[in-house]
Amino acid sequence: MNKEKEKKEPTDKPKQGKKNRASGARFELKVRENIENQGWIMDKWTNNIDLVEGKLVKSKRKYNPFLKILSIGTGFPDFVCFRLCKEGKNYEIMGVEVKANGWLDKSEKEKCKWYLNKKIFSRVLIARKGKKRGEIEYIDFKEKYIGE
Repeated sequence: MNKEKEKKEPTDKPKQGKKNRASGARFELKVRENIENQGWIMDKWTNNIDLVEGKLVKSKRKYNPFLKILSIGTGFPDFVCFRLCKEGKNYEIMGVEVKANGWLDKSEKEKCKWYLNKKIFSRVLIARKGKKRGEIEYIDFKEKYIGE
C-alpha cells in the first residue's frame, strides 16, 4: 500500500485574523451583557497609561485603511464599570479586560498594578472563556497576580 503524506492546507492568515477579530468582538459583547445583568453600568475605557512617564493618557485611535474607519476601543482595560455601593453614597469602580485565554502580557500586568496603586479602579477583572461552551470566568487581578 502506497501511503502519501497528507499535506495540510496552509491557513489563510487574513481569513483567520478576520475570524479571530470577530470572535473577540462577540465575546466582548457577551461579557458586557453579562456584567450589565449583574447591575453594573459599563462603558468603553478610552484611556491608556504611559508607563515611561507614569501618567494616564488618551489612547490613540487606530485607522483601518481597508475599511476606512477609525476604531475607538483601543484603551486598556476594555471597559470601566461602576455601580452605587450599598451605603448609597459612593460608587464602586472596576476595570474589565476581556481576554479569551485569560493571559496578560508583562506591560498589561504593569498597567493593572498602576491602576490599583493609584486607586483609579477598586479592582480589575480579567474575563476569559470558561471550560464549558458559553461560560465566562472572571479572574480578579489582585488575587491571581498580587496575592491579596
